[in-house]
Amino acid sequence: MDDQGRGPDPRPAGTEGEPCESAAEAEPRPLPYEGVWRFTASAVDASVPQARHAVRDLLYRQGVPVGDDLAQGLLLIVSELVTNAVRHAAVLSPVLAVEVAVGAEWVRVSVEDNHPYRPTALEADHARTGGRGLLLVREITREAGGVCDVEHTSGGGKVIWAALPLKPVRVS
Repeated sequence: MDDQGRGPDPRPAGTEGEPCESAAEAEPRPLPYEGVWRFTASAVDASVPQARHAVRDLLYRQGVPVGDDLAQGLLLIVSELVTNAVRHAAVLSPVLAVEVAVGAEWVRVSVEDNHPYRPTALEADHARTGGRGLLLVREITREAGGVCDVEHTSGGGKVIWAALPLKPVRVS
């Protein structure tokens, strides 16, 4: 996987930050684990565990305060979203992107591909052996108190994301 680096602001558009510590500061100081990281990978089966391990290692390396349940949920979401991109978008999108954005109170994972089809979380068909990945993503996100969505990109593809809340942590 290719690590594209850290972006400038992990907060989704329209989210307000915490109050400043002093009137002289224009913005609050980010916590040590805040940031945006983007990885690209080929749309092949081997990218699923690579993406999961990259996200796990990133959360650990940055010291993101995720408990075991939240970490496992995030990793399962990443696996499901990358699997979907590999299985359903690879024909039109030989490369996919995984992004991890961490704010003071949330963590968001997303997978972007260049295929224009916008998937929907279909109701479970118990006769089928597959096709429940987005249902699982939606349920994990809901149970954690988060939100997920699918959006079109300016390039005609899509990004599927899930944002889950972190427990508030005070850094001294």
